Amino acid sequence: MPELPEVETTLRGLVPHLSDQTISRIEIRQPRLRWPVPAQIQRLQHATIESLSRRGKYLLMYTDQGHMIWHLGMSGSMRILALDAASSKHEHIKMSFDNGISLRYIDPRRFGALLFVDTDPLLHKLIVSLGPEPLSDNFDTDYLQSRCMKRSTAIKNLIMDSHVVVGVGNIYACESLFLSRINPKTPAGRISRLRLDRLVNAIKQVLQCAIAQGGTTLQDFTRTDGQPGYFSQSLNVYGNKGACPRCAQAVKRITQGQRSTFYCSHCQH
Repeated sequence: MPELPEVETTLRGLVPHLSDQTISRIEIRQPRLRWPVPAQIQRLQHATIESLSRRGKYLLMYTDQGHMIWHLGMSGSMRILALDAASSKHEHIKMSFDNGISLRYIDPRRFGALLFVDTDPLLHKLIVSLGPEPLSDNFDTDYLQSRCMKRSTAIKNLIMDSHVVVGVGNIYACESLFLSRINPKTPAGRISRLRLDRLVNAIKQVLQCAIAQGGTTLQDFTRTDGQPGYFSQSLNVYGNKGACPRCAQAVKRITQGQRSTFYCSHCQH
């Protein structure tokens, strides 16, 4: 599933091509995504994209005639292609621009979304209650300690809660906990401030590294140029069926919150 690094990678790929460009045509080839694509999207034909940004796993496109909120779901990706480039399988939306390029939205599982709003997207009900961005100054040790205090929730589940902090998906949670030597099953309220400080720094380090390498491609995700992300080559424990790279003990796999958790019971305690 595309997480924060993949969405940030997508954003950075879109900005040079779409900023200040005018939409000439919008083709909705499959309106039944996670939610039906609203008919108001057609109001954006001939609108100019003024800016693009990201909030959590949502891509925000601001225009002079309304705004778009995109979510890539479990298998969504975006491509920047020439207007006359052939359509691919599972290509559900094509947005053409006056500069001769097109944005294609591809989503085999159709769990992504495109929404229209004519007010600030940051105030939308899906976005307004999200936690801080993990790479911002608002996500620090003081903040995480305040959210962990007296909580019996397993630390991995807590840092994956988008109301606590956005964008720390399953892969990145496993890797961050490995770097900070914290067992993913540990109740959040029992972790010392020193260890939470290590975890905050590990989350930032892992996400920055993943963004620098274009995200993680395990199944469906590709960048806007069609290339995969390469962070999967840097994973320490996620998907590791062998030995811990730090101590050579076996990496364990358990299920937490219906997700696979990989960790080293020797290093992480």
